[in-house]
Amino acid sequence: MFNKLTILAVTLLVTLQSVAAFNVIVPAGERRCFFETLEKNDNIHLTFQVGEGGHLDVDFWITDPNETLIDDATKGASGTFHHEAKINGKYEYCFSNAFSTVTDKTVGFNVFVAKPYKADPTHKADPLEAEIRELAAGVQEIRNEQEYTLARERTHRNTAESTNSRVVWWSLFQSGILFLVCVFQITYLKRFFEVKRVV
Repeated sequence: MFNKLTILAVTLLVTLQSVAAFNVIVPAGERRCFFETLEKNDNIHLTFQVGEGGHLDVDFWITDPNETLIDDATKGASGTFHHEAKINGKYEYCFSNAFSTVTDKTVGFNVFVAKPYKADPTHKADPLEAEIRELAAGVQEIRNEQEYTLARERTHRNTAESTNSRVVWWSLFQSGILFLVCVFQITYLKRFFEVKRVV
């Protein structure tokens, strides 16, 4: 009995859903598009986080196979989108950095596709099997949340390190200016108080 449950749980985790985590650089003035082939009633969950580079925002949109806009976000730094496929085909999602003329953006995103469970009509419904399916979905949701949290932490760490580096360089610059001003003032005052002798 235990082996059956283990095999069932592993099978559910592997076959009912697929997850992908990616990082992509979107150059200034360009866009990057990806697609997922979905069947009717498949669920797609997409989470993205922009990191590194000036203003941390991109445009995002997702379209169905008929190129009908499903959802979009303008100048978003992060976002989460859920959609249930109404028709079979390629669903395209894009990240655009078109409004930036200089800065490239790094976008990290997770894509999770959940296929609906198709019950076998000859198989008797088992409440334990339903509980395992529910647990598998919960575990996957926790994994997605962890990946999203790690991406945010990485972005915040990079921002903090960049800010720290800028503070160090600014402090060194200020120290250099202070040193030069001190040297100038000492030299100027020394010359000012020098007695000039007439020969």
